[in-house]
Amino acid sequence: MSSNLPFFSIIIPCCDVEPYVRECLDSVLNQPFTGWECIIGIETSKDKTEEIVHEYETKDPRFRAFTGPRSGSCSASRNTGIDMATGEYVIFLDGDDTITEDSLQRLHDKIASRPEADIYPCAMLVHNDMTNKDEPIRDNYPVDFNGELTGPEATVMVYRYHQNPCPMLQLSVFRREFLLANDLKCIHGLRRQDSEFSPRALYLAKRVIPLHEPFYRYRIQSASVGSAARGAGYFHRDWAVILRSLLAFHAKVSVEPDFNTQISQHWARQWIQLIFFFWFFPKNIDKIPRALRVETLELLFANGFNDFNLLITAMPQKTKRVLAWWMRQFIRHPSMRTFSEWFFKCYFFLAGFRRKEEKA
Repeated sequence: MSSNLPFFSIIIPCCDVEPYVRECLDSVLNQPFTGWECIIGIETSKDKTEEIVHEYETKDPRFRAFTGPRSGSCSASRNTGIDMATGEYVIFLDGDDTITEDSLQRLHDKIASRPEADIYPCAMLVHNDMTNKDEPIRDNYPVDFNGELTGPEATVMVYRYHQNPCPMLQLSVFRREFLLANDLKCIHGLRRQDSEFSPRALYLAKRVIPLHEPFYRYRIQSASVGSAARGAGYFHRDWAVILRSLLAFHAKVSVEPDFNTQISQHWARQWIQLIFFFWFFPKNIDKIPRALRVETLELLFANGFNDFNLLITAMPQKTKRVLAWWMRQFIRHPSMRTFSEWFFKCYFFLAGFRRKEEKA
């Protein structure tokens, strides 16, 4: 790679982050390591976010900004940032977060000592503005693991260690050529992009090296996309799109030679359970209008049930296949919807009762 090109491309989506964006950009500008560029996507804001970002463009040419319409999602800015990037490695940073002091130098040195992995998972410092407390450091890999993994191996390890096959984008450093070669982009307009993007990226990686480097400071604050959600079922359309994409991804990769069937089991436990929970957990049945649940389930299964049926066969419990049958009846037959809801309420009640007995 040409020495004239930056080592890191830092991609920052910004929208209505006036109270935080100076701190964010200063955390990049003040890094002793200088081999970076910072690409900032500004969506139409109601505050002075754009004005502040342009100040930094004037201050240092390594900052480059572009503007776009307001979408309520980081996807467009992240995707355009990937296309504009010239660095060898990509870091995703949000406009209300920061990176730690000297972190780019530490990351550079660790990556340079073990170069050309597709993904370098790191660790994250978390501060909750609403409680004014620091939360435990997030790291999706055992801290004593210092080896390297294939993407499928990393997928299994992440699930076993953290039971979360969709770690946040900001937890990792990505090789830019890997993102481009696999056309890894976020779905436009989608919130909770990590849940759809990260499982695909992790599985497709040829080489994954966990660094355990706590380089990112993540802020939980009331105005964020997740925290600011209002109304029952707020994210159901997003989850329908996410799960439809992931079911299709599993169907595609599961026919590859030497596919590890453990991955199907891990994904099934996560994704199938999310479907049952979001659409049929008793509190969600009571709080989310049936019309919205029907509409979003029809969106999830717009391409039919084949991808879902393929993944649910990986579930070891026959109970889950019974749940799937009742779910399909709920979608296909309006006259069965009340019966389906009562079935799920009974199931979750008995499941909760069994868990209490096991703990006793």
